[in-house]
Amino acid sequence: MTRPQVVVVGRPNVGKSSLVNRLAAKRIAVVEEQRGVTRDRKAVEVEWRGVSFDVVDTGGWLETGDTLEGKVSDQANAALAQADLVLLVVDAATGPVDEDSHAARWVRRSGRPVMLVVNKVDDEQHEPSGWEFLNLGVGEPYMISAQHGRGAGDLLDRIVEHLGETADEPTVSDVDDGALRVAIVGRPNVGKSTLFNQLIGEERSVVHDLPGTTRDAIDTVVDTTAGLIRFIDTAGMRKRARTEAGLETYSVLRSLDALDRADIAVLVIDATDGATGQDQRLAERISAAGCPAIVVLNKWELVATEARESVLANVADKLGFIGDAPVLKTTALSGKGVHRLLPALAQAAADYTKRVPTGALNRAIRDLQIKQPAPKGKIRYAVQGASEPPTFTLFVAGKLAPTYLRYVERSLRERFALGASPIRVRVRVE
Repeated sequence: MTRPQVVVVGRPNVGKSSLVNRLAAKRIAVVEEQRGVTRDRKAVEVEWRGVSFDVVDTGGWLETGDTLEGKVSDQANAALAQADLVLLVVDAATGPVDEDSHAARWVRRSGRPVMLVVNKVDDEQHEPSGWEFLNLGVGEPYMISAQHGRGAGDLLDRIVEHLGETADEPTVSDVDDGALRVAIVGRPNVGKSTLFNQLIGEERSVVHDLPGTTRDAIDTVVDTTAGLIRFIDTAGMRKRARTEAGLETYSVLRSLDALDRADIAVLVIDATDGATGQDQRLAERISAAGCPAIVVLNKWELVATEARESVLANVADKLGFIGDAPVLKTTALSGKGVHRLLPALAQAAADYTKRVPTGALNRAIRDLQIKQPAPKGKIRYAVQGASEPPTFTLFVAGKLAPTYLRYVERSLRERFALGASPIRVRVRVE
């Protein structure tokens, strides 16, 4: 069984993300004092009085607007269709406005159970203004201050009571579902969200030709031919000097956190630009996270035929330090080439967990030393101490130079076809 879905909706900038953070008791959704910060829908697990449920943050719903606002509203509509309970959030500081009335009519038409949450009621003196929202026709208002926590406990009590028996049913933990965690990273506007949507088969993350559209890391678990995969769409990461304080800083932190908890990273590069210095720095982040990498050259059809060889050479030159990472050529907008990613993910996962028999490992060590002896030391024997990533311990007489250790690593990678997986080589001097 899945957890009940409590969907938070309302017009832009009424404090929906602040409410999600308050209910979750930690800062998960990005909050900033500007309109339209939240664009994708994001589910956060909340537990209260022994009951677990998901609180789903959405972008501000609008009846009209530009193309991007329309996509954000589509995301809110999709979340509403799956809601077990809707929290319609309004702002006591501004009082009722026409957009609140439009949002209330939209929620009523959905037929979903709804609770009216009046935010920014910081003290008792502001409570009378909350009753002005009764004319929205969605029931009695619940007065809270998401920023200060006033009324949050009472609201959680009411949510749990409303969910009732549905919320008490057994749930499957997101953490224990056994899904392969795949983070999709890259510079802004290289097509990460388009690739993400092609992979999961629906428009789950907002796609728009405006750099920085994705603000949070969005998780979606998909049952594929390669098994369960948790795809994590992340915000684009750019140079620190070009990262705006506040909003964009939090987005970058979310992306780095996604890398830290990923089993595999998919680095998306704009093929028309080739591998840039920022792509190289992102690859360094992936290497530091210790997970395998797959490089996706997106927008490949836009690269002139005569320029393709130089683009591939550029990628090999700048990203060579992340091992033999496969390089896939795709056009995410049309879906061309995207089908190659699932087999590559399955192979990368197999390499990442591979264990080498001790006998085969020591034969490889013997052969590589015969081919190229170490100048000042000798490897007596080796064992694989761990996997995820494969970690080899060398028992050495004397001292091995860093260049020789790189030779050992490269030789082991080739001998055992470890592909995109990072390798750790440790030395114990006897």
